[in-house]
Amino acid sequence: MLGATLVLPDGEPEDASGRYPNVLLLPSWLPRDRDGNYDVLGHLGWFAPSADGAQPGLLARLAGALATVGVATLRADPRGCGTSEGDWGEATLFAKIDDARDLLAAIRGRPELDLRRTGIVGHGEGAGIALAVTIGDPAVSALTLIGASARSWRETLRRAAATRGRDGEEHEHPIVAAIDRWSEDLIERAERREEHLTLPLRGGESATLALAPIEQAIHTPPLALATMLHRSVTLVHGGSDTWSDAEEMTLLATALADAGEAPGARLLPGVGHDLAEASEAIIGELAADLASRLLPRELPPVLLAIEEMG
Repeated sequence: MLGATLVLPDGEPEDASGRYPNVLLLPSWLPRDRDGNYDVLGHLGWFAPSADGAQPGLLARLAGALATVGVATLRADPRGCGTSEGDWGEATLFAKIDDARDLLAAIRGRPELDLRRTGIVGHGEGAGIALAVTIGDPAVSALTLIGASARSWRETLRRAAATRGRDGEEHEHPIVAAIDRWSEDLIERAERREEHLTLPLRGGESATLALAPIEQAIHTPPLALATMLHRSVTLVHGGSDTWSDAEEMTLLATALADAGEAPGARLLPGVGHDLAEASEAIIGELAADLASRLLPRELPPVLLAIEEMG
């Protein structure tokens, strides 16, 4: 069971169908809550006490901005985070993809939501999940991918660990410092298909991670998925992102263009991975852009049947 929040706009739907366009919001890597913040309470010792921040997380900000432009949203606590059941450390990449598909199914079970106008926002790891889900789902209209990686998790982690090690960025979080220190062990043991690695944290605590999710991420680069997408995409990247270099956005944009698409791309100077430095005006612009791209799609027979029953 996943704990989730459905946000509906205050006004009546503007479309003649009487239903709201809708967006699924998918979070980045590491344990997070449905708002996009690190899951401080559920993973004691992993994150600095102030990690939840003074302002709402990225996904909560986007949900509010999308509601103001008439778009409903669904966002959920990942497995083992917040009020959701399960164990985050054991959740494989493929299980997270299945969870995203189930959340889309939950959206499609709501009579007030338009099955023909569904989008996905993927943040960090969520961007790769959004790509994987959308390739097999012809009813998804548009994507916004924030802080997405293009290359394999192997290359992305190595570069990010080197950047954070040089700058000391985010090392106030014990889990981030441990991941960076033991990044090569994580990669090598995952590629050898070992089952787990226990990372020592500051203060004598430890965190045990299953390595299957990392092995799957290494062999599922978003760059390969992007060539099969054929959907409207806007790429957004913080210029100061220490988890995914802004060069990754350029690589994804090139892959999408080579596949015949015309992706939008927006670089936000001085902004980090979670877009915490981005103004409310910028968040509003990202929401308005996605809302404008939620154009009606032709539905497969099974969704046509659901639409008719609604």
